[in-house]
Amino acid sequence: MAIIVDLDVELAKRKMSVGEFADAIGITVANVAVLKNGRAKAVRFTTLDTICRVLRCQPGDILRWVPDEDGSP
Repeated sequence: MAIIVDLDVELAKRKMSVGEFADAIGITVANVAVLKNGRAKAVRFTTLDTICRVLRCQPGDILRWVPDEDGSP
């Protein structure tokens, strides 16, 4: 997958635990782990909005696109 989730980086910058973050955004620790580890197939805009509000960041601070290793778009 070419979408990288940098949630762990943003949490580390803020010294926020996964549990604190999960409570703050209103989802389970297990679902935060799915997001954090890049296993999520989709993210609702409302969830992304809440993440950005809690972390006071932009969506691009959480998600980034990188080309596949074979160079295909």
